[in-house]
Amino acid sequence: MALTSAQRIALTVSFFGLLAFLLGVVAENKKPPYGTPIKGKDVVICKFPSDPTIAMGSLSVVSLVLAIIVGHAAIFYPYKGKSVPRGALFQSASLSVFFIIAELVSGLAFAMLLWATVTEALHRTSNIHRDLDTQCPTAKTGLFGGAAFLALDAALFWLVCQMLALNARSDYLDEDDKGDYGQVYASDVEGSKV
Repeated sequence: MALTSAQRIALTVSFFGLLAFLLGVVAENKKPPYGTPIKGKDVVICKFPSDPTIAMGSLSVVSLVLAIIVGHAAIFYPYKGKSVPRGALFQSASLSVFFIIAELVSGLAFAMLLWATVTEALHRTSNIHRDLDTQCPTAKTGLFGGAAFLALDAALFWLVCQMLALNARSDYLDEDDKGDYGQVYASDVEGSKV
């Protein structure tokens, strides 16, 4: 049983969204709460344990970006070689609303994942502090986890957008094939008892 292009795109969005979620959760769970301060002469050097937080956060960002790109393709891709004008797609109020929500959630998830990853990387690279009372902080607890759930939500919103776009596409393409309502009369139907 071969998958249709709509099914392949939906599976790709689901895969990358779920991957972004899982990698973000792993990054949150593997992140140490703080580093170990080593006192030197007028400085504190923070030593952090070796963990995959930055790599997992970076891969989560990349997965989310791929899910967003495929999510856009899910809406604007010309299925079966038939393209539909954007104006016709967005005549559907529900598609317009879900598209805006998907864009906002995707942007927020991307910003949070990037923020947590960059913050963690900065803490690791800028590990020499002049403040002798530093506690060797890491990225705020919960940023990776919250961003991971937003990434999963974004992928789900893109899937809803794809379903609504397929409905709008079929409505637009079927308009040419169907007549207006009320054109068929009971006397026109063969075998009707009028």
